[in-house]
Amino acid sequence: MATGTIKRRKKGKDKQEKIKLLEGTAYKFKENKPGKERVPVYIKKEHLIYEEELKKLQIELMKLQKQIKKDGMRVLTIFEGRDAAGKGGTIKRITAFLNARGARVVALEAPSDREKRQWYFQRYVSHLPSGGEMVLFDRSWYNRSMVEPVMGFCSDEQHKRFLKDAPFFEEMLVKDGIRLFKFYFSVSKEEQQRRFDSRKTDPLKQHKISPVDNLAQKFWDQYSVAKFQMLNETNRSLTPWTIIRSDNKKRARINCIKHILFHLDYEGKISNEDLWPDPEIVISGIDEIKHMEKNLMTPKTLRG
Repeated sequence: MATGTIKRRKKGKDKQEKIKLLEGTAYKFKENKPGKERVPVYIKKEHLIYEEELKKLQIELMKLQKQIKKDGMRVLTIFEGRDAAGKGGTIKRITAFLNARGARVVALEAPSDREKRQWYFQRYVSHLPSGGEMVLFDRSWYNRSMVEPVMGFCSDEQHKRFLKDAPFFEEMLVKDGIRLFKFYFSVSKEEQQRRFDSRKTDPLKQHKISPVDNLAQKFWDQYSVAKFQMLNETNRSLTPWTIIRSDNKKRARINCIKHILFHLDYEGKISNEDLWPDPEIVISGIDEIKHMEKNLMTPKTLRG
């Protein structure tokens, strides 16, 4: 949502009041003319540009979904990253206008006792896309690469085994025809804390408050080490990671969507030039590994 300023007259004085505008409001009413029953609302130009760009890309996503259904394609997108990195917001924008019968979001709860005794990947297999589907994992089997080892939810042996097994598992998926995208949303420590603080004061965000929030800051360095291990072991040419710099949520959303659209073909697609992601926002897994190798001994210089 965007912050807008409404100018109201009260007892002969102009009073400005900050409110939250639903996303898309500025775009929807930008051509409206002034009138007695209308209230002026002021927003940043960059937000209107964002809404216009997002709407254009959401139309492209609808074209893509038609092609996925027509060709029986299977598209799997994985969204990983630290808490409050912007994964959920991006998923919401991707699926906003898609037909729910062909676009599923998977966000699994903690494993049950029965699932804990299964092959680790087993509970994820049933959620993989069938022909004509796009599936979006809001966190995935990569829980075992960061959250579980840092929080002590798995053993060191289980963690190491996962890092060795994951590339083979994903290679099987890709060779069977699944189009796989792996996104890691990278947020700075300062921005993560700011977002945690906003959850405490915004009633629309308080459902996101978790006891793990404070631990995410406390174990920041441990998560950085786990991220480095994950990228080193699971970034493969066939199944690469794509890093999304997400301190600016709007730019992160736009460029993540562009990356997906750029790499898939569909009827009526706009030019690839219009879908070229910002290289300051979208980083290859190998470049992120190089950055981390260079700065691993100085954690404060590492990106989230």
